[in-house]
Amino acid sequence: MGMSSKKTKSISVKNPVTQNDFLLSTKTARRLYDVASDEPIYDYHCHLSPKEIAEDKKWADLSEIWLGGDHYKWRAMRANGIPESHITGSAKPYEKFLAYAQTMPRLFRNPLWHWTHLELDRVFGIKEILNTVTAPKIWAKANDKLKSLSAQKILKQFRVRLVGTTDDPCEDLADHQKIQKSGIGTRVYPTFRPDKALLVDQPAIFTTWVQRLEKTSGVDCTSLHGFLEALDQRHEFFHQLGSRISDHGMNQTFGRGGTREQATRIYTAARKGEKPTPEEAEAYKGFLMVYFGELDAKRGWTKQIHFGALRNGNSKGFRDLGPDTGFDSIGDWPQIDRLAAYLDELAGRGSLPKMVLYNLNPADNYAVATLCGSFQGEGARGKIQFGSGWWFLDQLEGMKWQINTLSSLGLLANFVGMLTDSRSFLSYPRHEYFRRLLCQILGEEVENGTLPKDMKLLEGMVRDICYRNAEAYFGMEAGKV
Repeated sequence: MGMSSKKTKSISVKNPVTQNDFLLSTKTARRLYDVASDEPIYDYHCHLSPKEIAEDKKWADLSEIWLGGDHYKWRAMRANGIPESHITGSAKPYEKFLAYAQTMPRLFRNPLWHWTHLELDRVFGIKEILNTVTAPKIWAKANDKLKSLSAQKILKQFRVRLVGTTDDPCEDLADHQKIQKSGIGTRVYPTFRPDKALLVDQPAIFTTWVQRLEKTSGVDCTSLHGFLEALDQRHEFFHQLGSRISDHGMNQTFGRGGTREQATRIYTAARKGEKPTPEEAEAYKGFLMVYFGELDAKRGWTKQIHFGALRNGNSKGFRDLGPDTGFDSIGDWPQIDRLAAYLDELAGRGSLPKMVLYNLNPADNYAVATLCGSFQGEGARGKIQFGSGWWFLDQLEGMKWQINTLSSLGLLANFVGMLTDSRSFLSYPRHEYFRRLLCQILGEEVENGTLPKDMKLLEGMVRDICYRNAEAYFGMEAGKV
C-alpha cells in the first residue's frame, strides 16, 4: 500500500497595518478616528527640499525615494549586519532594497515595521508584508506606481495644506518664491534656522558662514552690530515670504546669555580665528538666542527649540559619511535650569514669543511640561507648547509618553499635534500613525469610564489636535488641497 501524499498549504499572514482597526481596539476609538482621518495635514516642521517641491521631483526607483537619506533605515540595517556598501555605498539600488527587505523580519516592535508598511499601503497600495520573498513583487509594483507620482502629487494625495521647510538664513529662498508663484494647492513656507550663527567655538566654519551672510544680506558684518542687523534683515525677508516660524537645534539649552559687551568681544575674536573658552562660547550663544527670541516676538513668530541630541557620537562614521547619517543618540545633560532662565529672561524683557519645546530625553518630559506651564499667558492657547515626540521618541511609546505627560500637566486639547520632521515625501502616513494612537488613548478612557462619552466634545478635540490648533497657533495661511 502506497503512502498518501499531502499537499503543503501556503499560509497567508495578515498584515495588521493594512487593517481598518489598526491600533484601534474600541468602538469609541474607531469612531474618533473616522473624524481624525477626515482632517487635512498642517506639516509645520519638516526637512523636505523646497527645490524638489519647486521642480516637482520624480524618482527613478523605490530605493531613491525610500532609502536615500533615511538614517532611521540606515541604523536598522547596520544593526542587522548589512555592509555599508548596501546602505550608503556603491551597491545597486535594487541590492540596497533587498538588504532592507532582509532586515524587515528583524524589525518586529521597531516603529520602522509599522512605518514601512504604512507607506507601502498608503502610497503604493501594496498590502503584502515586506521580506526577501515578497521583495521582487513589491519592488516592481512600487516602481510602476512611482511613474505616476511626483513631489507635488504626493502632497496633494495626503491633503497636505501646509509645509514648513527648514532653511538657513543665507538661503536666497528662490525655490520658495517659485513654489508660491506656481499655484500648487499646498502652501510652502520657509523656517528660519540660524544654527551656524552660534558656532563661534568653530571659528573657521563660523567665519565662512558669516561671509556668506554678508553676501546674501548686503550688510557689512565686521562688527557684532552689523552681524545682528544682517540677521534681522534675513528674518524680515523670511517674514515677507510668509514665514512665521524659527527653529533651533542644540544639544544643550542656553540660559540668560552674556552681555552685549561680552558678545562683541567674543564675536570679534572669532572673526579673527580665535576660539573662545567654553564659558565665553556659552555666554555668546545665550546672548544670541535671546536676540533671536526678541526677533520672533517683534514679528509675532513662533520659536521652535529642539534639544537633547548627542550628535555624531561615532566620529569615524561622521568622518566617513558626514552629519545626519545615523550616528546620533539621545544626550543626557542638565537642561531645565538653563531653559527656565532663558524663558524668564525673554519674559522679563516683554519679548517671550510663542514657543514649541521638543525634548529628546524622555527623563526630562515632566520637567519640560511643568516648565511650559510656568510661562503660559495671553496671546495664544498653549503659548508655550510641549512639542510632539521627536526623533527617537517619534514612535508609539514615545508619543504616548508625550501625550500622557502633556495631559497630566497641561491641556492636551490645546496641543498643536503632529509633524513629520522628515526628509522623505513618503513620511506623511506618520500623521495617521499619531492620529490612530491619539484616538486609541481617548477611546480607551471613554470605554473604561475615566472620560465622559461626550462625543461632540471629543470629536472637536480630536479635530483641533489633528489640524485646527496648529492652523490657529502658527498663523500661516494654509492652502486648499
